[in-house]
Amino acid sequence: MSTPRPSIRVRVTALAVTGLLAAGCTSGGSASDAPRATASAPARPAPGLPAALTGQRPRWQPCAAPEGGERPGDEWRCATVTVPLDHARPTGETIPVALIRKEARDKKARIGSLLFNFGGPGASGVDVLPRAAAEYGSLNRRYDLVAFDPRGVQRSAGVVCRDDAEQAAAEAAVDLSPDTAAEEKAFVEDATAFGAGCARRSGKVIPYTTTANTARDLDLIRHVLGDADLHYFGISYGTQLGAAYAHLFPANVGRTVLDAVVDPTADGTGHARNQTVGFQRALDNYLKSAGQDPKAGTARIAALLQRLDRQPLAAGERKLTQSLATLGIATTLYSQSNWPMLTSALKAAENGSGAELLRLADFYNDRDASGHYSTQSHSQRAISCADSSERSTPARARGLLPEFRRLSPVFGEFLAWDTAGWCANWPVKGERAVQDVSAPGAGPVLVVGTTGDPATPYEGAERMAKALGEGVGVLVTNTGEGHGAYGSGACATRTIDAYLLHGEVPPYGKRCS
Repeated sequence: MSTPRPSIRVRVTALAVTGLLAAGCTSGGSASDAPRATASAPARPAPGLPAALTGQRPRWQPCAAPEGGERPGDEWRCATVTVPLDHARPTGETIPVALIRKEARDKKARIGSLLFNFGGPGASGVDVLPRAAAEYGSLNRRYDLVAFDPRGVQRSAGVVCRDDAEQAAAEAAVDLSPDTAAEEKAFVEDATAFGAGCARRSGKVIPYTTTANTARDLDLIRHVLGDADLHYFGISYGTQLGAAYAHLFPANVGRTVLDAVVDPTADGTGHARNQTVGFQRALDNYLKSAGQDPKAGTARIAALLQRLDRQPLAAGERKLTQSLATLGIATTLYSQSNWPMLTSALKAAENGSGAELLRLADFYNDRDASGHYSTQSHSQRAISCADSSERSTPARARGLLPEFRRLSPVFGEFLAWDTAGWCANWPVKGERAVQDVSAPGAGPVLVVGTTGDPATPYEGAERMAKALGEGVGVLVTNTGEGHGAYGSGACATRTIDAYLLHGEVPPYGKRCS
């Protein structure tokens, strides 16, 4: 599956490259082919917005080539929708939101638009959807496939915080799990400089890059596309966005799937703790699959990282640091199909070559062969820090270290320190500590969790299904590895297709294995 690259820190990340896992599943509920609402029904107006916005209609045109890529085929069309910069002042300044669409193949059986968000936060839907579309071919029969760049991302008033040279310098010099006072000082100064760069280059936008504002944009997009309800497929961070939409607009919720689910009950520290558990669980499963004792294998990898902390490995003109190696290891855990790459990269590093782990870290950091970085990590941080009011400190991170080291000798220090660096001295206040996703009155929402998911551990799906409310959240358990079930687990894929295409709602707690 062609998907966006994860971003610079091990946060709630975009769906990584997945393999296909053959899976069976338990059977589920009754079918109803009639959707809750169709495109032929009147599109409910987006509340509180002026006619200049609600009356717009997208002008679909051939799409331009993305940076460093090929132009999507002629079946794809692109457009821009105008949204308020500040939804509290809907008649004020506006920003563009970029869309891409591939129309449904069966016009007579068409249900409407299916909006995608692939995660990040910060992934460009306009870039990702054409690459991933083959995965959703069955859905394209009855749905227009539609994706967008959320506010603060690339074509939609994209946030920019630093240039390539600044990013490369920080990557090479800053230890993301500092051990000394000097390393800690450099870590905090770099995090502060990153936020200052966002304020300097994108100060107009960053106060308004909240998930709630993007959910309000989604409702306007739904309206101008002519859909009575929002049919939606959210992956990773996209589950957070879909839940925000359901909370704000429960009456407009159509068929909605949340796959690889963010825990709505966790604050920033809670997310870091969840991911520490999740990545270690995935690493343990990898080691078991390779016939290794997880405890001994983990100790061997942790020892390698400690050696890299003392003496980075040469990799051409660059060096593999402890931080980059940690990211390279994390990259491979997003899909079981990547595990052979981890075996090879670890063997090479233990034999003195850091090139393979460095290439994996470059993929994670979205750095191309010329040294150019995408701005996904800039958007990701701007969105996360606009959402979260938590502003941790180095002292608090140090206090987390014993617990996080116990949870994962490989990832614990990295993720404990991430709590202090992510939004350090951020130039705008965050919106809330945790997300309210209660959605009374919404239609059923499929909440799909994978038991071996490293980035959004399975327990988050259980909590999301309950938090959406009785009769709203419908939990589906995919027993397997990797970040995201659709296209990886055959049973989960069939279950999601049956729901989106025919309205079949599975029983709560359905298990696919």
